[in-house]
Amino acid sequence: MPADLASSELLRAIVRRPADAQRIARLAENVRDWDSLLHLAREHRVSPMLFSRLGDMGPVVPPAVQEQLRAEYQRNVFHNLANAKELIGLLHVLDREGIPAMPFKGVVLGASIYGDLTTRPAGDVDVLIHYRHLARATAVLLEMGCELTTPVRANGEPADPHLYEYHFERPADGMVIELRWRLELTYSRFRRDLGIDWVWPRRRIAILAGAEVPNIDPEITLLMLCMHGAKHAWSRLIWICDVAQLLTTFPDLDWKEVIREAKRSGLWRTLAVGVLLAQRMAGVEVPQAVLGPFAWDATASSLARHIQATLFDAPGSTPEGRRPYYLQLLGFRDRLRLLLSLDFFRPNDRDRAAVHLPPSLGALYYLVRPVRLLWDRSARK
Repeated sequence: MPADLASSELLRAIVRRPADAQRIARLAENVRDWDSLLHLAREHRVSPMLFSRLGDMGPVVPPAVQEQLRAEYQRNVFHNLANAKELIGLLHVLDREGIPAMPFKGVVLGASIYGDLTTRPAGDVDVLIHYRHLARATAVLLEMGCELTTPVRANGEPADPHLYEYHFERPADGMVIELRWRLELTYSRFRRDLGIDWVWPRRRIAILAGAEVPNIDPEITLLMLCMHGAKHAWSRLIWICDVAQLLTTFPDLDWKEVIREAKRSGLWRTLAVGVLLAQRMAGVEVPQAVLGPFAWDATASSLARHIQATLFDAPGSTPEGRRPYYLQLLGFRDRLRLLLSLDFFRPNDRDRAAVHLPPSLGALYYLVRPVRLLWDRSARK
């Protein structure tokens, strides 16, 4: 069902930088269905931002709506403070156990790029660790009263080999903590082992509720935000706001390093779409030397336009066409790497038995395999 036009236009206005108070007030005057606006703001996780922008609008906003926004804002503050306390305690215990742990998203993101851990809604407590420390970290959380809800095998390993996180819940207070050992990409079949080794060497320090906690540097954080948004087809406005806020908070971002790492990790077009959305929807400033190549990439620009047009009416939808969405995010080399990574194209023992090659020429078996498959098919006719 299409979103209420007045509501969607107001939400678009509150994320623009710099904020235009007069335009926001005019758009607020056009709102007739305030329940629709509040629902849309919750769906896109921007209720705290809406409260901040409408706080000084006076009689334009009905008193009942102001009170509801204030109550939701206060609940978010309480929730984020509880998450911060839990995260600080968990990191302290893991450090005592000699387990490197990197928090990401959630309250640390709010503290480091928004400058206020209560500003941005936070869901769970997310922590990145090495897989080799999973059993010990699990024991830590069980001792803290948490229950593991992720299905596991008898040996303690994940029942699903494609799962990269353990989900814990504490019945006493409803706290949810997720231990992750790999950052899942948009295109799950495209194997990239991006985990704590990717973020730990360049870590920084963030101040969270007065405590020092490890934090991912802004260059990698930008890639992570774009990766997370792309994974969910940018179906929430808050994810675009996150990218815009990071670019605003770190105007001296090392773009050469960002782009180098994006190409190395297969995230260049994922980065391009995220930056284009932040620039077009939030008005954030991006150096032309950086923005130009992103805008010139026809696929990235087309994906960004589609997300802009459907964000409120069909969030999470992807463009129709012959190429799946996740393939559109890949460049030629990455698509080729994905193609070669599929089991159908991977050489096996029959290919090696058909043609004996020295180990130094082992890559040529990728050429042997299609010839061998064609030969087998012709022999069966």
